[in-house]
Amino acid sequence: MRILLIEDDPETAAYVTRGLRENGHTVDHAPDGREGLFLAGSEKYDLAIVDRMLPEMDGLTVVKMLRSVDVKFPILFLSNLSGLDERVEGLNAGGDDYLTKPFAFSELLARINALLRRPPLSSNQTILRVGELEMDLVKHTVKRGKDNIILQPREFRVLEFLMRNAGQVVTRTMLLEGVWDYHFDPKTNIVETHISRLRAKIDKGYKTELIQTIRGAGYSIRAATPAL
Repeated sequence: MRILLIEDDPETAAYVTRGLRENGHTVDHAPDGREGLFLAGSEKYDLAIVDRMLPEMDGLTVVKMLRSVDVKFPILFLSNLSGLDERVEGLNAGGDDYLTKPFAFSELLARINALLRRPPLSSNQTILRVGELEMDLVKHTVKRGKDNIILQPREFRVLEFLMRNAGQVVTRTMLLEGVWDYHFDPKTNIVETHISRLRAKIDKGYKTELIQTIRGAGYSIRAATPAL
């Protein structure tokens, strides 16, 4: 995949560029917002990584301008600004995800892969499906086959997050940020507890388990072939 990195810090840019190239991606680097905007508008990319604080033109302005001319590729913000307001501001500007510095490259790569492989979700799509599991985002209902599944609001949000990233690894950190808006580890088993409750409601009594634990990485929801 071809990725545009807009980052003014040389060490961060070198670290990210090297890691992405080692994982098979092509990377173009822009050291400031104006050059990044020019490259994004003149070249074809699969994804952009944009720092919030940039010289010449800040990251928020870059992303807003790209979205205003209907540039659709996924955009991941990087930032030292870790507050909830800053994260919301970045997402409202047109970002698809937001990662705060400092970060582990494995976390960055997991988020990039989720964005690159995520099936496009159109603005009018209201149904998510994974195998025989169906979620209606308007009616706020969940079914597995013909069975209605009753979920608490937070359980619904966790399942929605998993289903929007179906087939991909979702880390504990991604769930904490995406569902609870936590930018720190609360040192509790809140994620594990909700995953356990979902499994009891989604998978118990069925031949196949849709929610899977990826040892050392996180969780994934995916359709599976029933066991014989």
